[in-house]
Amino acid sequence: MINLPSRRTFIAQVGLGSTFLISGAHAAEPQWKARQYTNQPAASPLFKALTDIWTAVREQTNGRLDVTVYPQNNGLAGSDPAALKLLQNGELEFYTLMGGILSQAVPVMDIQGLPFAFKTVQQVYKTDAGALGRYLDKECEAKGIHRIRHGMLENGFRQINMRDKAIRTVDDLAGAKIRVPDGNMFRDFFKTVGAEPVTLNINKLYDALKDGTVDGQENPLVIAETNKLYEVTKNVSMTNHMWSGFNLLANAGFWSKLPRDVRQIVERNVAKNVDLQRSATDTLNARLETTLKDRGMAINVADEASFRAKLKGDFYPRWKKQIGSKAWTLLEEAVGKLG
Repeated sequence: MINLPSRRTFIAQVGLGSTFLISGAHAAEPQWKARQYTNQPAASPLFKALTDIWTAVREQTNGRLDVTVYPQNNGLAGSDPAALKLLQNGELEFYTLMGGILSQAVPVMDIQGLPFAFKTVQQVYKTDAGALGRYLDKECEAKGIHRIRHGMLENGFRQINMRDKAIRTVDDLAGAKIRVPDGNMFRDFFKTVGAEPVTLNINKLYDALKDGTVDGQENPLVIAETNKLYEVTKNVSMTNHMWSGFNLLANAGFWSKLPRDVRQIVERNVAKNVDLQRSATDTLNARLETTLKDRGMAINVADEASFRAKLKGDFYPRWKKQIGSKAWTLLEEAVGKLG
């Protein structure tokens, strides 16, 4: 019997020259078992990226950090707001969430979804990697939430899906019941452009569109695809009215207790897999314009200027006051003057 030193890695030959790695005699028992929630289904690029991140982390820490990924918030009642509270309270270790809902705990995070602030996804990534991103990190940390570096996962620019009509100008939205996430900026924006926002968790969206509880919804095309909304809507209007992504978050207390080498392994794998997820999601969103047409949907480009005109009153000043002048200034330094 050969005793293998616990801290060395050996390569064993198997079959026709294939190899596998043995790290120590046995993988270590997990020192930290944790959960990662996401509101997206298992078929989404986001779920795949999270699974890849935590699988690599488990392997590279020799099993010390073992994180299980749960799609659709593991069926949690209350969905995103409830999961956010669990994260803050230390009852959930990792979560992904868009800024517009994270703002319930960290108000400045609404800035990520400010209507018509960003022109390209590359501009979003550069801004988040700069001074504004570091400021958002500090604001989240103050509320017990750690925003993992380079952990801004892609969702895409938001478009409008309707059951029965196309949105060609902003006037076509007058009185329409549009499902929005549980965020004040979403509700305010759609009220400002003349629609009637209806807040629903995403796990209820398909049925609400099917039975006519709402007339439409707004999300990146990838959400329409992975949640099969093409089965219950006929039209997509390309409005690009907001960008949205998913912040990869950790409970700050849990994160601070992890050794430095473990945190570095997490950050390294986050950076690698987030880049892959961004590319995959951007490519999918572009390809879906054709795919959704093939599924029988009508797609049109809306008159963006008609939407912007509705915001020229007090919308931007109101949200500058809400978000704070510091973050607003950092955003304008990155993207130009707003309003």
